[in-house]
Amino acid sequence: MSLTQQIETPSITYEQPIGLYIDGKWVKGVEGKTFETINPSDEKVIVAVHEAGPEDVDIAVKAARKAFNGVWRTTTPSERGVMLHKLADLIDEHSDTLAAIESLDNGKALSMAKVDVQLSSGCLRYYAGWADKIHGKTIDTDHETFNYTKHEAVGVCGQIIPWNFPLLMWSWKIGPALSTGCTVVLKTAEQTPLSGLYAATLVEKAGIPAGVVNIISGFGKTAGAAIASHMDIDKVAFTGSTVTGRTILQAAAKSNLKKVTLELGGKSPNIVFNDANIENAISWVNFGIFFNHGQCCCAGSRVYVQSGIYDKFVESFKARTAKNVVGDPFAADTFQGPQVSQLQFDRIMGYIQAGKDAGAKVEIGGNRKGDKGYFIEPTIFSNVSSDMKIMQEEIFGPVCSISKFETEDEVIKSGNETTYGLAAAIHTSNLNTAIRVSNSLKAGTVWVNCYNLLSYQVPFGGFKESGLGRELGKYALANYTQIKSVRIRLGDALFG
Repeated sequence: MSLTQQIETPSITYEQPIGLYIDGKWVKGVEGKTFETINPSDEKVIVAVHEAGPEDVDIAVKAARKAFNGVWRTTTPSERGVMLHKLADLIDEHSDTLAAIESLDNGKALSMAKVDVQLSSGCLRYYAGWADKIHGKTIDTDHETFNYTKHEAVGVCGQIIPWNFPLLMWSWKIGPALSTGCTVVLKTAEQTPLSGLYAATLVEKAGIPAGVVNIISGFGKTAGAAIASHMDIDKVAFTGSTVTGRTILQAAAKSNLKKVTLELGGKSPNIVFNDANIENAISWVNFGIFFNHGQCCCAGSRVYVQSGIYDKFVESFKARTAKNVVGDPFAADTFQGPQVSQLQFDRIMGYIQAGKDAGAKVEIGGNRKGDKGYFIEPTIFSNVSSDMKIMQEEIFGPVCSISKFETEDEVIKSGNETTYGLAAAIHTSNLNTAIRVSNSLKAGTVWVNCYNLLSYQVPFGGFKESGLGRELGKYALANYTQIKSVRIRLGDALFG
C-alpha cells in the first residue's frame, strides 16, 4: 500500500502523505490499522490515513530520545534557528496547498485558512529568532564561589493538537520545542490529520535531523493516552477540552510526573458598555463568536450589553450576523464553513435545543443550514439567565447568548461567573473603565475594543479551568526548558 495518495481539492491537486512520520521515514502503523477523515462540507470520505497505537508511540519516543541524546544535542542554537527559518520558508512556498488542505479537512473558509498558514510560518520564524537567545544568569553570592544558571531543554516532548486550527497549533507546538533544543512526538487530531502530515514532508527538506520531529495520527484514547502516560516523555503539551486535559494531567502524574501545559476550554464574556462605538463593537462581537464557525476555545460566547444601548445593539447585531455567508469553504465570499464533524454538529444542535427548552429566545438562526454537510446557522439567544446550560458550558460552535446589564460591578460578577478563564473583551471609549474592568476579570487574555487578535509575540493561556502554562511569546519557552544551577568553589585546582 502506497503511503501517499493524490487528493483533488477545488483549488489544487496534490500528493497527501497518509503514513506515520517516525525517525525521518514514512511508515505504516504496527497494527496496520487505518481510519478515514471526512470532508465536513459534503460528509464524504477524503482519504484513510494510518493509525498510530501505543506501540507506534513507543517507537516514535525511542527515535526522539535517540535524536535528543545524539545529533540534536550537538546542533548549535544558531543552527536550530536556521532550520526553523527554513521550515517557515517552506511553509510559505507550500501555502496554497496547505490552505487548501485546511479548508478540505477542517471546513474553514479558504480565505481564513490562508491567514492560518501565514501565522504558522510567522510563529516558526519568531521562535527561530529565540533559538540563540535562551540563556541563564551569573549570580553573585560571595567571594569564594562562581555561580551561574543554564536553561536546558526538557527533553522529549509529547504534543497533542486540536482540530480547530490544525496547522497553526502544529506550529505553536513545534516552534518553541525545537527552538529550545527539545525533540517532539506530535499527534494530530483524528478529525483533521492531513495538514500536519503534509507539513511533516517539509521537516526533512528544512534540514531537521531524523527523529527530532515525529508526526503521528491516531485517536486520543489510544495514541494520546500513550503519550500522556509514557515513561520516557519528559513533557506533554495539550490543546483541547478541559475534560481531556484533566485526564492527561492525571496520566502525567501517575507515570513519571512529566511537565504539563494545557490550553483548554473557555466561556468568554464579551462586554459592551454604553459609551462604546456601537458599529465597531458589533463588528468585533460578530468576529468574536462566529470566526472559525465558533470553533475557538476563546470564542466570545457570552455577550453582555449595557442597558442604555441594549435594544439598538441587539437589532444591529442581528442585522450584521445575517450578512455572514455560510457555505462552501472554497467560495470567495464564504465567512463560515461547516462544523468539523457529525459529532460536533450534533453536540451544537443539542445545545441550541437546550436553550430553546430553557426558555431562551432565538433572535436569529437556531437551525441547520441546508441538507448536506455540517452547516449550522449563526445563532443568537436572548432572554437568558446565568444558570442556563448555554451560559455555563462551552458549546464550541456558532452560538452566543446576549444579556443586559446595568452596572460595572454587576457585569464583572457575571463575567467571572464560570469555571473558565481563558479570555474576555471590553468595548468602551473610557480608558479608566477598560483598565479597571480588565484588572477585575479572571481571564488570561483581555481584549479592549477588539476580539480574537492573537499574535505569536504575546502569551496566550487561561486562568482557572482553562489551563496551565502559556503558549506563544517568550513565556512559552519556559515550558520547554528547565533551570540548572551551577556553583563553582574558587580555588587553586580550578584557576591555578
